[in-house]
Amino acid sequence: MRPFLLLQLGDSAFPAGGFAHSAGLEASAQLGEVPTTASLQAFCEQILWQAGLGALPFLRASHRDPREIGSHDARCHAFLTSHVQSRGSRTQGRAFVATSARVLDEAEVAELDRQVRKREIHGHHAPIFGAVLRAVGASLEEAQRLYLHLALRGVTSAAVRLGLLGPHEAQRLQRALAPLSEQVLAACAERDIDEAAQPAPLLDLFGTLHDRLYARLFLS
Repeated sequence: MRPFLLLQLGDSAFPAGGFAHSAGLEASAQLGEVPTTASLQAFCEQILWQAGLGALPFLRASHRDPREIGSHDARCHAFLTSHVQSRGSRTQGRAFVATSARVLDEAEVAELDRQVRKREIHGHHAPIFGAVLRAVGASLEEAQRLYLHLALRGVTSAAVRLGLLGPHEAQRLQRALAPLSEQVLAACAERDIDEAAQPAPLLDLFGTLHDRLYARLFLS
């Protein structure tokens, strides 16, 4: 793959909509579940395992066989039982493929965007991400590593905007969790869709309450 393209897809300037979501952190913060830096780090650790066990199997399936994106996307839709998490996944997936179709030249990406716009598929983030990264020539490991990086960065960025951390603290936290990211990748890289799991049900529970918050900065 062209290395600079991978950097572009992971750049914060790439308008894929990820910064509109907090992965349940906003609701958790308002519920008093992340009162300290240590508890916020524990939250981020659970997010990484949730991404590894619950999202990478769908990314992997679509990267290996993008022609079956409809089936992978439908199974992802059934897997995400929280309406907030499902909505966030669909919103991010649709934004990512729409932006990719405008920036990239690959016909496969344009076709994915067409299917999402016609509502032929739901457009969940993990399977869409895997199919797009396959279309631009990224290896499965590159796609999975980038996905985990973006999952963690999204939460640390949300923590800064919520006033839970300063920018330098957020960067230190992301650096501190790099070894765990590698551990999650090693443990989850070869998991099939049938092995997808929800390892942190409390995160789903807290995130489900997002729509009931009195004031909200994020969509999820």
